[in-house]
Amino acid sequence: MATKVSLIDVVDALEIASDEMSSFASKRTGQVVTLSHEAMHLAEEDSKEDLPAWQEEELRLAREVLESTDWLRLPRKFEVHEWEIMNRFGQSLSVPAQCEEVLDAIHGSGAFRVFKSTIRRLRLDDAWFAFRSSAFEEIARSWLSEHGFEIDDAGRV
Repeated sequence: MATKVSLIDVVDALEIASDEMSSFASKRTGQVVTLSHEAMHLAEEDSKEDLPAWQEEELRLAREVLESTDWLRLPRKFEVHEWEIMNRFGQSLSVPAQCEEVLDAIHGSGAFRVFKSTIRRLRLDDAWFAFRSSAFEEIARSWLSEHGFEIDDAGRV
């Protein structure tokens, strides 16, 4: 029987992915955790330094993830290809002038900043966030299926 994993938890983890954090899903329990690379590094070193309680818990989880084969790393920030999602969003726009402007915004220096500024100016924020959320859900569903998890979409908006 496949382990059930919350679709919302995976989508949330993908959305907060950064260069400083990695997320994992347990093949045994379906739990999704996000850990700082600092905690992962401390766990690898088996650090004994005095840490605040919240960091002790993260360190405990990091050790568990590192020492077990039960955990799978979720796609990292660079594997999500947010630029491609922005490109698909631009191509999906039905107003040709908006489509052209959004697609132009994602090329060149500062593409992410220019894109965000452009969608704000064009008042496409809500459409972008809905499109992005749908794309992240699609990535999460694909990853979960690929790894043999059962998808729990309870609480899905």
